[in-house]
Amino acid sequence: MLDETRILDHFAEQARWCEDLGSPFTAALLRRFADDFDAGGPVADICGDWSGNPRKDALGLRLTGYLHHAVLTGTAKALAATYPAASPDWNMDTVWREARTWLENYPEDARTYLKSPPQTNETRRSIALLPGFLELATKFRMPMHLLELGASAGLNQNWDRFTYDGGTWQKPGPSDVTISTVWNGPAPAHLEAAPLIQSRAGCDLNPIDVSDEAAYLRLKSYTWPDQAGRLARLDAAADLARQRGVRIEQADAVDWLTDRLANRPAEGLTVVYHSVFLVYPPKEDIARIMRLIEEAGAAATADAPLAWLCFEPESLFGGDRTSPRMQTRLQSWPDGSARTLNESDGHVTYIDVVGD
Repeated sequence: MLDETRILDHFAEQARWCEDLGSPFTAALLRRFADDFDAGGPVADICGDWSGNPRKDALGLRLTGYLHHAVLTGTAKALAATYPAASPDWNMDTVWREARTWLENYPEDARTYLKSPPQTNETRRSIALLPGFLELATKFRMPMHLLELGASAGLNQNWDRFTYDGGTWQKPGPSDVTISTVWNGPAPAHLEAAPLIQSRAGCDLNPIDVSDEAAYLRLKSYTWPDQAGRLARLDAAADLARQRGVRIEQADAVDWLTDRLANRPAEGLTVVYHSVFLVYPPKEDIARIMRLIEEAGAAATADAPLAWLCFEPESLFGGDRTSPRMQTRLQSWPDGSARTLNESDGHVTYIDVVGD
């Protein structure tokens, strides 16, 4: 059995993060998890033998996702009546009474649900990547071949079809998906650019097919119940993915990228991109991915350049290992130029532009 203190500390830390990211409901629910775990209740029964690292595994969000899934599927009707969608003025005492009863009655279902890691496929991360795509379109002025790692349901494959709103600037797109955030700093350069996408591809160890209702509801369960804007944006992005027939390949990122880079087109700009993906692979795989990109960059030419655009924790690039801050970084070849474009949190509730 894992040290109980680690699980309690994780629930408390995750609650603080949820509070900071604008989900008081999820924060309050996580605090009830902690109290119940400490008292030896159903949360202790379900999570007490967790063998992994609760923080790295996002154990608390696995359990909040399980309850939200029971609400979304309509299987927990009494619980659903207490959740924000049905009860905007929710009361956590009422919520917890129903949630605890559900966990007490269905512990095996909960344990099964906890086996899979959360996926959110957060589309707001596209606004962090957008300045990089616009810069690449302007710098190279050629068709792009997109390769996305850790693509989840592939919602961000359609980044060029989203409408973006930075408050002081806008970039309209041809879909119902609008991505907005608090933008601190100058507007992205080259807003008039219209990137030409010649091909799109993505991989994930566990891709989600949003045309499968059961799979989609599982994805949706990890979006926090009191964040109506995120839920609506997720629905719109999933509708767009269904319309466009997005399909993500089930594959190991190292194997997939090795093949894709070895067989990339002889003409056009190949862009490897990802967002909050490198927190998941083993360290040796992260090193292999970076090495693959650098080796492909060394072989890039003026006719077939390569770019690497990512939104990842700053700790991966020599920053504070304890910081939750994310950075958008862009590197392109054959010249090898690299820079940080902006910084944010994991949900991109704001963007701080980084100067050259």
